[in-house]
Amino acid sequence: MNTQRVRLGDLSVGFLHSLSEALQLYGHDPKPLLEAYGLDAERLAEPHARLSIPRYMRLGHAAIQLAGDPALGLEMGRLRKPSHLGLAGLTAAQAPTVRDAARALIRYEPLYASNYRGSSSFHEDAAGAWLRFYSISPYNAYNRFVVDTVLASWVSQLARLGGQPIVPVAIHIEFDAPDYASRYEALFGRPVCFEAQANQLQLDQRTLALRNPDHCPGTWRHLLELCEAELERRTRTRSLRERVAQILGPMLKGQEPDLQQIAARLQMPAWTLRRKLAEEGSSYRAILNDTRRDLAMAYIRDTESAFGEIAWLLGFSSAEAFQRAFKRWSGQTPGDYRRTQRRGV
Repeated sequence: MNTQRVRLGDLSVGFLHSLSEALQLYGHDPKPLLEAYGLDAERLAEPHARLSIPRYMRLGHAAIQLAGDPALGLEMGRLRKPSHLGLAGLTAAQAPTVRDAARALIRYEPLYASNYRGSSSFHEDAAGAWLRFYSISPYNAYNRFVVDTVLASWVSQLARLGGQPIVPVAIHIEFDAPDYASRYEALFGRPVCFEAQANQLQLDQRTLALRNPDHCPGTWRHLLELCEAELERRTRTRSLRERVAQILGPMLKGQEPDLQQIAARLQMPAWTLRRKLAEEGSSYRAILNDTRRDLAMAYIRDTESAFGEIAWLLGFSSAEAFQRAFKRWSGQTPGDYRRTQRRGV
């Protein structure tokens, strides 16, 4: 049976518009860089064109080197417009309040970006709300800018909608304070807490309640209907096998989820899940093995993660167990596979 390989994720090519604008501010023509990655004007104009996360990270790193500014991601986030996020961004821009816009950006994230390991989330309490962004770790020069861009874009887009500057109550970032740490305070209006448990920012209730002067109720409802229909279409067209694999990814950290856990997430009895997978010609054990294999190859090929870190991310009991499994999958050790892939063989 032919199955689609698991990837780390992808995102809309609309993300590249703010990268291009940022490079132009630094006096560079972005066209040669984009074309070097196969992203010409025709490709950027395709309505459903996506870019893999690893490719985006390499492109962003190249842009940072070209600009000579490791904080380029903050500038990219400041320049991001709702239209860069397609239908989801335009929907958020029509929200009645900052709260509704933030919820829309996160609920409809799958329409413009997909991370196999996790997704953004919105958590509200009496004090306000946390907007949380999931990023692939460990962090290095290739992915710090991704976190910078997302957090900066949330603040800048919501501030435009609310018609006034927004100063988050708190900003937390998972990685260590970089050399350009002072740039965060200049942009966000307060210091950032680095080495945190999550990439997130907190907005108070007053900020969440800010109203959008451009809100049109009928247009807002129409856009919501379109987003919901697109979300439903994406879910409907996935096989049960694909849905199981999608759930598995984020659950693998440090553990091996069992069939019962996955069935609970799908809200069906374990025996029903087993039977339905069999009807598709698959099994839970096969999906677990294939998901681990594909993610292992993607992590080794497309990130700088250490093999022990990858073993933990994929739920292996030890680095040795992971190495044995990888040799069985590929006929190579993880180190040999990475060297081969980096040589382009």
